Amino acid sequence: MTASILVVDDDPVQRRLLETALAKSDHDVVVADSGEVGLKALEARGDDIGAVVLDLKMPGMGGLGMLEAMRERGLEHPVVVLTAQGGIDTVVSAMRAGAFDFVVKPVSPEKLVATVSGALKVEQRGTAAKQKQAKVSSSHAMTFDDLIAASPVMERVLRLGRKAAASNIPILIEGESGVGKEMVARAIQGGGGRRGKPFVPVNCGAIPDNLVESILFGHEKGAFTGATEKHVGKFVEANSGTLFLDEIGDLPLDVQVKLLRAVQEGEVDAVGARAPIRVDIRLISATHRDLIQRVKDGLFREDLYYRLNVFPIHVPPLRERPEDIPLLTQHFIRRLGKSETGGRVKGIAANALAMLEAYDWPGNIRQLENAVFRAVVLCDGEVLTADDFPQIRAQTGTIQLSTKTVPVRLDNIAAAAPAAASLPATPPDTMFSDEAGSVRALDDKGNVRALADVESEMIRLAVEHYGGQMSEVARRLGIGRSTLYRKLKELGIDPDTGRAIKLAS
Repeated sequence: MTASILVVDDDPVQRRLLETALAKSDHDVVVADSGEVGLKALEARGDDIGAVVLDLKMPGMGGLGMLEAMRERGLEHPVVVLTAQGGIDTVVSAMRAGAFDFVVKPVSPEKLVATVSGALKVEQRGTAAKQKQAKVSSSHAMTFDDLIAASPVMERVLRLGRKAAASNIPILIEGESGVGKEMVARAIQGGGGRRGKPFVPVNCGAIPDNLVESILFGHEKGAFTGATEKHVGKFVEANSGTLFLDEIGDLPLDVQVKLLRAVQEGEVDAVGARAPIRVDIRLISATHRDLIQRVKDGLFREDLYYRLNVFPIHVPPLRERPEDIPLLTQHFIRRLGKSETGGRVKGIAANALAMLEAYDWPGNIRQLENAVFRAVVLCDGEVLTADDFPQIRAQTGTIQLSTKTVPVRLDNIAAAAPAAASLPATPPDTMFSDEAGSVRALDDKGNVRALADVESEMIRLAVEHYGGQMSEVARRLGIGRSTLYRKLKELGIDPDTGRAIKLAS
């Protein structure tokens, strides 16, 4: 048996059809008739579930509600959503909520299995990549030189971070989920006097309320039912190093009292212990919430807020720093392309990069990394194209070219936007830069040129560049040899000699 698939659909007939199609492909199928039941199945089965097939329209907790609940609970299983004809707006909402892909009902068994197989492929690669990255992170002390940023707003973040690293005061990093708050915290540790010491991250929002105190401060053996062994707690683990409390705004009020004492006194009280334990830590907190508002709402202690907010650093969302998108994309392609494809995937087509720059990235850098990861794993060629980002493409639509001359990629002969061309994800020698290697997108009056005219220049250019090697020309243009030969005859190019007519000046 391969990975288990969770099918969530309130229609018993549809549910049975989906189950049968997946079971024939040797998948173990788990079924649920509502979003609530599906969520419980995910929490109970955990990593046994490889992917989810989710109907969007259900009574009670629908598909969008389940996606939102999965995100809140840190359940990162890839989800393939089912939608009826004409439900594109709902699909876009599902993609924004984190869905991996979608299929339109009624879906053929072949299409369903292929889409689910793609989701499983990404999930399996993703699990291995996260494990590998965790090993690398634990053995490498990150510094500010490792952070990828080119935007003015991020330059300010790096400047503040370097100043913070030179001291030992508490730091509060604010910003939306996925902007890289932990990376900034690691760089502060790596740039300060505690480099080489423990860096202990804790996601406060992911810990059950009844276990927060024990996990943070530790407990003695027999302190409560189930405490069969002594646990030192995260504060003691981080002794002499840095404790990073992510999503600190989610801490229960009773735990906030003990945290305030630990910050003030430099000691913690383990559950069931007779005496406090002294600790020497650098405390860095982070949150995506508005802590001032939570203070006003009575959900966060005001005295603790001012203890933590001694040196605030705000990390802006990715939509406010589009200059960073090409660099981040290039970084992810280099790292993931090497580890996942052995270096086969080398870059991204410029129009695809322009599409990424046009997207607002509600999930920020984490979402961008996941999108590139998915594209790299599923890409069959050497260069990522817009088609490798179906989720983003469904939400951005067509990217309009805004200049008369657009550089052309040799890798897949794709049109590029000027912003993308300025920071190619592949070496500069893979792009045309001279006048003879350019194709005009607009005419002299500023109107988009006819497709036939642009196609003609593309074919002539490709034939010249590849020296009349028609098999290579056809492969690079993405068309069949018979189609290429027909077009060559229409253009007056001799298919036998491959002799190209020069581009008109």
